[in-house]
Amino acid sequence: MEEKRIFDILTTYLKKHPNQDKALVKKENGEWKTYSIQEYVETTNIISYALIKLGIQKDDKVAIISSNRPEWNIMDMAIQQVEAVTVPIYPTISKEDYRIVINNSEAKFVMVEGLCVLNKIEEIINDIPSLKMIYTFVKRGDYPIWNDLIALGKENQNPEELERRKAEVKSNDCATIIYTSGTTGTPKGVMLSHANILGQIENLHHTPSPTSTKALSFLPICHAYERMLVYLYQYLGMSVYYAESVATIANDMKEIHPTMMSCVPRLLEKIYLKVRQNGQKQKGISKMIFYWAMNLAERYTVEGRSWFYNLERAIADKLVYSKIRKNLGAENFDIVVSGAASIQKNISAFFSAIKMPVFEGYGMTECSPVICVSSRLPHAREAGYVGPALPGVEVKIADNGEIICRGHNVMMGYYKQPELTAEVIDKDGWFHTGDLGEFNEHGSMRITGRLKNLFKTSLGKYINPDIIENKFTESGFFENVVVLGENEKYAAAIIVPDFSFLKDWCAKHEIPYTTNEEMIGVKEVKNRLTAEVQKINSNFGDTEKVKRFKFIADEWSTANGILTPTLKVKRAVILQKYGDMISRMYQGGD
Repeated sequence: MEEKRIFDILTTYLKKHPNQDKALVKKENGEWKTYSIQEYVETTNIISYALIKLGIQKDDKVAIISSNRPEWNIMDMAIQQVEAVTVPIYPTISKEDYRIVINNSEAKFVMVEGLCVLNKIEEIINDIPSLKMIYTFVKRGDYPIWNDLIALGKENQNPEELERRKAEVKSNDCATIIYTSGTTGTPKGVMLSHANILGQIENLHHTPSPTSTKALSFLPICHAYERMLVYLYQYLGMSVYYAESVATIANDMKEIHPTMMSCVPRLLEKIYLKVRQNGQKQKGISKMIFYWAMNLAERYTVEGRSWFYNLERAIADKLVYSKIRKNLGAENFDIVVSGAASIQKNISAFFSAIKMPVFEGYGMTECSPVICVSSRLPHAREAGYVGPALPGVEVKIADNGEIICRGHNVMMGYYKQPELTAEVIDKDGWFHTGDLGEFNEHGSMRITGRLKNLFKTSLGKYINPDIIENKFTESGFFENVVVLGENEKYAAAIIVPDFSFLKDWCAKHEIPYTTNEEMIGVKEVKNRLTAEVQKINSNFGDTEKVKRFKFIADEWSTANGILTPTLKVKRAVILQKYGDMISRMYQGGD
């Protein structure tokens, strides 16, 4: 590809799609606000002029702490154009994490959206000597705002200096430092070069079809996964629509009818369960047809379908699937990219069958982030597999079962932490992912667990909790599960029921619903949840069965630090928060 720096994407976009009037779109106060590609490029240059005037120099770090919005993209491109480095930071982390990240990155300038974030930074600002400037996207107290930055740039236009700086940026220069959210440990700054990210785009740009024109984005753009895809959307000239919030995704889809989006498996699971719940409300022959179509969808395979299956699917599409798509606002989907965790095979098959084709991928921030991904090539897309290695990336399974890779996607290293870098990138350039996996006969990867999550019972038996937890969350009754048992005689679990599903179940069985806390103590509910645990246990050998378990009504979220932004459970936090409860389970107490 011709592009050598990330901001070259804008030049390509403007050249190939000069009339794109909806390059970036965001819903604000119920109205869609749009930036054309012309406005996008012009505003980016204006912000670059402002940064130059404010004294931002080569390799300076500029942090962005915000939810998804067009100004995020503009700020990001403007930073890179002036030879500086973008540091995206989650707007949901703790005050202590802000202290660590901003200090470690030595950020000189920070752009903030929310008042909650600003309050946290004000509390620690005296501990951050590098931080010289704070701006906000909208009015927050006495701080200068986005419009002030625009005005400063317009008053101090310096195209010659900007072009000089852009020309100085090299493909192998650091473009961004992304701090890992991680399920354990202190955040680490992953340095990614322009070449790292452009290598992803070069090898993924054929994945969406040419007819895919509208992307819906709602995962945090500060995460490497969503950010890289948004760069890809721009490279392809697609409109990027930012959802107003996670809660409005369903309505946003119905309004914009996207052709592509990325998501985490848990969202697809929730949509799937909601579809099944709606089907339960139907009566007679309609209900029979609905469940026939659902079961047919879950048997879908990308390849090897018989002519009779295809005929049945066509009938099911007319009678059922088309109505599901219309209800979801998903009539035009070309591709749904699912990543960050494994998705259940039946759910992946279901969405592909109803013409919301699921392409699974696998990777991590340190790999820019994609290592493997499904594609349209023969045998390269199968439910339960994350696809073959990305072109130009070598992937193999080490002797201990760990997935390791090397290639254009591997990071430059952890910022200011060479010792940690050496722990994950060996002398031959192989990056050690810490994940467990296996290939099928066609070279597609299946993720089987996390190396660090494996534990040994006191009886010397190894248990892979990821496999057990995934089986539990296939049930509509359970939202989150953590399986434990290191150096204990058996596996135990802390289980958070899916209370939305549970409410529907209680209504169906005429059980009055009070509060979540009270309901898990109701005899009929507790018996039903326990029966579901035993049903799931039947899938496992005696060593892997969950012998003791505790149902809890606590909310696990990113806001309270229990889930990562991609909705993975932080096991270390669980062990600390529920230490007494875990001890009681193994001591025979309640």
